[in-house]
Amino acid sequence: MKSILVATDFSERSDRALRRATMLAKQTGAALSLIHVIDDDQPERIVESERDAASQLLYEQSATLRNMDGVTCDTQVILGAPFAGIVQAVGDRTPDLLVIGPHRRQALRDMFIGTTAERTIRSVACPVLMANSPPVGSYRNVLLTADLSDGSHSAIDSFASLKMAGGARTSVVYVFDAPTLGLAIGHAMPKEDKEYYLKKECEDAARKLAQFMGPLDVELAEHIVRHDNSNPANEILTVAEETEAGLIVVGTRGRSGLAKLLLGSVAEAVLRKAEVDVLAVPPKRYQ
Repeated sequence: MKSILVATDFSERSDRALRRATMLAKQTGAALSLIHVIDDDQPERIVESERDAASQLLYEQSATLRNMDGVTCDTQVILGAPFAGIVQAVGDRTPDLLVIGPHRRQALRDMFIGTTAERTIRSVACPVLMANSPPVGSYRNVLLTADLSDGSHSAIDSFASLKMAGGARTSVVYVFDAPTLGLAIGHAMPKEDKEYYLKKECEDAARKLAQFMGPLDVELAEHIVRHDNSNPANEILTVAEETEAGLIVVGTRGRSGLAKLLLGSVAEAVLRKAEVDVLAVPPKRYQ
């Protein structure tokens, strides 16, 4: 990884993104770029005042990063809507990674579609790291997600190329479906038969996951398969909690991608609910 772009609005949420990006820059040797977008749909004098203030804050932050952290850093103030400004910066700079702070969680936790974070993740061509957790150090545990699709293959491959894991313990989870249990015949099956069927499905899922991961250059501590007993996102988040993952890696378009345009419904649900960092990776044809 050579370049990391950080979008900041100088809030506490953005401070998380900046600190995590700084840790990753030091870990990988990447250069940082800090951008701040000012809404230009307001009186010119206000725009000019905000631009001057933002330029000064960015200068101070970049000086600290260079002098205290030893990280190469440049800055830019962009005029426009937050979403459009970030997308423009990604298009102009083509960073290896974009880091943003967590979206503002509403009273209803499903209020994610339409936020700047979601629109940005849907629109940019590079991996996006949503820094949800206060960064206290390098990642110790990372959870990769696989649905055995080209999208998840691309996401895992891109994650490996970014060298973000460092020395973290890395696991992969595959949430599989057991279709017979949802049919009428499944409801009529004796308990012992259901358990036997589910065991066989689990063994088959484990074999498929091993075959899927074989060609990928990722050192894994554990392969995890889970029956989709509720929904894939909930199973993923449960496994993340069990493995104490500080980072979850998801592809933004897998088998369920048509449900949310370019943002798969599983990825959207994980991004909406996760309390830890999430790396959302688009398919390589969008990178």
